[in-house]
Amino acid sequence: MPPPAGDAPTLLIGPLLRHVDPVSATVWVETDRPCEVEVLGRTARTFRVGGHHYALVLVEDLEPGSATPYEVRLDGARVWPEESSPFPPSRIRTPGRPGPFRLAFGSCRYAAPTTVDVTEGIPPDALDGYAERVAALPEDEWPDALVLLGDQVYADELAAVTRSWLRRRRGEPVPEDGQVRGFEEYTRLYTESWTDPQVRWLLSTIPSSMVFDDHEMIDDWNTSAAWRRKITATDWWDERIAGGLVSYWVYQHLGNLSPQELAANTTWQAVRALPEGADAEPVLRGMAVTADREPRSVRWSYVRHWGQARLLVVDSRAGRVLDEQARRMVDDEEFAWVEAAMRQAVEDGVEHLLVGTSLPWLLPHAIDSIERWDEALAVRHEGRPLGRLAEALRQAADLEHWAAFGHSFDRLAAALVAVARGEHGRAPATAVVLSGDVHHAYAAEVVSPGDLATRVHQLTVSPLHNQAPHPIRVGFRIGWSRWARRFTGTIARLARVRPPSVDWAKAAGPYFGNQVGELVLEGRSARFVLHVSDRRPDGDDGLREVLDLPLADPLTDPVPAATAPAG
Repeated sequence: MPPPAGDAPTLLIGPLLRHVDPVSATVWVETDRPCEVEVLGRTARTFRVGGHHYALVLVEDLEPGSATPYEVRLDGARVWPEESSPFPPSRIRTPGRPGPFRLAFGSCRYAAPTTVDVTEGIPPDALDGYAERVAALPEDEWPDALVLLGDQVYADELAAVTRSWLRRRRGEPVPEDGQVRGFEEYTRLYTESWTDPQVRWLLSTIPSSMVFDDHEMIDDWNTSAAWRRKITATDWWDERIAGGLVSYWVYQHLGNLSPQELAANTTWQAVRALPEGADAEPVLRGMAVTADREPRSVRWSYVRHWGQARLLVVDSRAGRVLDEQARRMVDDEEFAWVEAAMRQAVEDGVEHLLVGTSLPWLLPHAIDSIERWDEALAVRHEGRPLGRLAEALRQAADLEHWAAFGHSFDRLAAALVAVARGEHGRAPATAVVLSGDVHHAYAAEVVSPGDLATRVHQLTVSPLHNQAPHPIRVGFRIGWSRWARRFTGTIARLARVRPPSVDWAKAAGPYFGNQVGELVLEGRSARFVLHVSDRRPDGDDGLREVLDLPLADPLTDPVPAATAPAG
């Protein structure tokens, strides 16, 4: 029902501070009706999607290294910050300040604490606790960026209050395993996840970068060709994937883009070209359906430039090649783009190359071996009983990480090793893969080949707000054990499975509970700090620091680029 005429517009979600560079920023909001949105004197009209109203305000002409408090006005009336807010004023902090660069990261946030029944036993929300911790710190100790590595919402695991809302909306019972259907129901998930006061303030002040994982669409999304054939044969998939990708584009992807990328983005320009008041949902739905059927039509991957750090976020879900005989995590064109972005980062002289991908590249060794073994059986015996058994195991056990796409695992390894050997220019101090998904935290480091000038790490942090059931915790602890590595390695060798092209060692972990990671970068030094919130016997459920791990030796001199042999 439209609001009564004459009522002032209301801010429903946001503001979210999204892309920030030394001289500009974008601020995203959802409002309850069409209006003009103003931030620091810059304005944008809302655009309409499925009866909802959004705006992305481009704030330009900022000073590098500055911190600028801001307000949000709708049709001239201030709506943010809220008068009663206990948090510091929201502000835009541009790169270029002296001191360390702090990047917070994590994944998997199953709704907000207020929507989860206490009987579910989920530990306290780490993102809420982290927001409260940040708000109490001096501003120069706040993180400079927040990277959310997938499962910002769960479309296939609904809280009880969401099921109640769906029951009223649909006029029919919604079972415990019920799932959302289209765009309108997806909007409810974002309202739940992004409107609790702590996270709302955090997202208004810390620039955020996001990428999807499977639960934003459906569990096992794009696991395999067999999964894809089954799901696309249903009469509900088109509606589901359209709602999922349209909502992802509106709520997450749009804010990942720089002002230059926005100007070149055909979908955004098509939305902006619509007559005022026209609904953009048909345009976005066409984009989404095409993206599902023709993954090359949309690039969800992107780059963030942070001075001496460069973040390359890689889509490891929507762009997969699922032909069983040519499985790829991303297609060749996309991988060439990834490799070119890595080379450009080195040529630009970055000290820290960061690769964000929702799924871990380096897993516990035993799990890595099982995923490779399963892929080998599925490929060799495709269409036959053993191949079908391997496929059933793949879907039941979620064997779909980089190790289950062996060609892509090795290509990423080769790209990182080339960077670490200085083949494209002076080797950076670190190359770090940031991931989530697996509901525990750990750090691992490449130990072979051993001639690397750059230290290459995998940092995995998950979940922000969910839980790992006890059998999962036991499984991951076993997965990191030496005897499990020997056992599964033997199975893989007997099956003539090609081993990974690099070897790695666990540096820390596993840690369980709800978690937020921090990467602290200064010059050529780097540290991984982990904060965990868990139920403790002493009743202390607060966020606590459990790890501060050096990732690079700050005393190490820069290594010159590799040179070709004479002659």
